[in-house]
Amino acid sequence: MAEVRNCPKCNEFFNYTGVREVCHKCAQSEEDLYQIVYRFLRKRENRAATVERIVEATGAEEELLYKWVRKGRLQTAMFPNLGYPCDNCGHLTTTGKLCTKCQDELKSELRTFEAAKEFRESVAERDRVTYHADRKR
Repeated sequence: MAEVRNCPKCNEFFNYTGVREVCHKCAQSEEDLYQIVYRFLRKRENRAATVERIVEATGAEEELLYKWVRKGRLQTAMFPNLGYPCDNCGHLTTTGKLCTKCQDELKSELRTFEAAKEFRESVAERDRVTYHADRKR
């Protein structure tokens, strides 16, 4: 079921159905801008353009470019200098929410945490002592 929302760009009311975050008019202007960006990038000399260069040449917002890369509309295999910022450090990445460096750091910290947890468990197991009393008959 649709709900009425305000468009974050133009503040107009629109029926939000879960498909688009903006109204139809703003979605159409985004699509027109996407076509401009895509035509710009399809030229051989512009395929290695950076995000800053694309913004300068086409007038598209950085956030829109990041959104299109996240959704797969702009393929990083075809345009190698495109990506979107890592949620942790801000460096450009092409997959997931974290860059490779942050993923490796997180994995390392998890391994350290798991090793410390195993050590604490082994110490607790070793310190648990059971006393047996001998019965004399």
